[in-house]
Amino acid sequence: MRGLDTNVLLRYLTLDDKQQAPLAAREIDAAAAAGERMLIQPLVLCEMAWVLESAYRFGKHEILTILERILMTAQFEIAQKDIVWAALGDYRRGKADFSDYYIGRANEKHGASLTLTFDKALKGEPRFRLLAR
Repeated sequence: MRGLDTNVLLRYLTLDDKQQAPLAAREIDAAAAAGERMLIQPLVLCEMAWVLESAYRFGKHEILTILERILMTAQFEIAQKDIVWAALGDYRRGKADFSDYYIGRANEKHGASLTLTFDKALKGEPRFRLLAR
């Protein structure tokens, strides 16, 4: 098994770079043909969601669809998949970024009763407490 960095996964998904996209596709497709799974860390998914939103101007629905497809692709081994699925559900219903919900779920899994934040988009979310004056 080999791991994927965010930039490789983005090149594979967006095909936006004439030099890097074919290299990413060749590696991922060859691994699939050999029955090899590719490891994706949650941080990669968080970075990917942020880049798709900020640089590529993808909407929330598009990002949700991409994340769901990645999670359901048998070739991809997702670390902490249960936490990622739970965070994806929170992201679907909430107003904050996917990474925020992943942080809250991961903290909860590791024993944190709440995650403290200044992010107003998380106001009222059950795993977070908004710090305000």
